[in-house]
Amino acid sequence: MTSTEAPLPGGTRPTRQRRAVVSCLQGFDDFRSAQEVHELLRSTGDKVGLSTVYRTLQTLADAGEVDVLRAEDGEARYRRCSDSHHHHLVCITCGRTVEVEGPTVERWATTVAEQHGFAAVSHTLEVFGVCPNCA
Repeated sequence: MTSTEAPLPGGTRPTRQRRAVVSCLQGFDDFRSAQEVHELLRSTGDKVGLSTVYRTLQTLADAGEVDVLRAEDGEARYRRCSDSHHHHLVCITCGRTVEVEGPTVERWATTVAEQHGFAAVSHTLEVFGVCPNCA
């Protein structure tokens, strides 16, 4: 395997389709569904099957390379992940998302876990509301 064929995050083989999905994710900062990513790819002429988009996004999510947000209807939405642990403020009107650090949440999660004897604890937190532009 040459350096241009290095595995994608999650150890997957870097097919043209998978590289296209990764490249597409770099083009937006908000959360998008797999169907929306697929439509963006199609609009640019990339021929990538919807099932490949789903599998690639799931692989990237499992590797911690993308954030996953479950919409109220249960649909998973994805976006590139920053390198640090963070939480999200999500506008329920337009979908705008802001990454926030949450040291208070981190302390609370650690304290609650210790009080109940839990170890190797992880968590996610999304706060939903209306952004200033939509208010």
